[in-house]
Amino acid sequence: MNNPHNTQQSGVREPAIRMVMMPRDTNPLGSIFGGHILSLIDQAAGQHARLTAPKKFVTKVMREVEFIAPVYVGDVVSFYATTKKVGNTSITICVDVEATRGMNCVETKRVTTAEVVMVAVDDAGNPTTIKAS
Repeated sequence: MNNPHNTQQSGVREPAIRMVMMPRDTNPLGSIFGGHILSLIDQAAGQHARLTAPKKFVTKVMREVEFIAPVYVGDVVSFYATTKKVGNTSITICVDVEATRGMNCVETKRVTTAEVVMVAVDDAGNPTTIKAS
């Protein structure tokens, strides 16, 4: 399986995705809505899964989601994904989320972490094996 974002192979930590948080993403308290962060975690895990194995993937479960610190408008948020386990039809992915803030991007803070299980599916939507037999 090819994984160009694996830090052990490349030595460089690359985010699966990176986004700037906008006013439309806020909750009534003025920070970024947690559901928006969850959606981006899902996208980062999906991107990582597709780079790990050339299959179609769907989300089976998100677990161990921990919101550590708030995210604010203007933060540049990076979603770092790593493979925890590759099973027969699924990949378990850890996603660490960091926000860089300040006019000169002077502070980077870990804000969220999650574990996501993605399942490979065929064209009919049925689970399919990841590894070639």
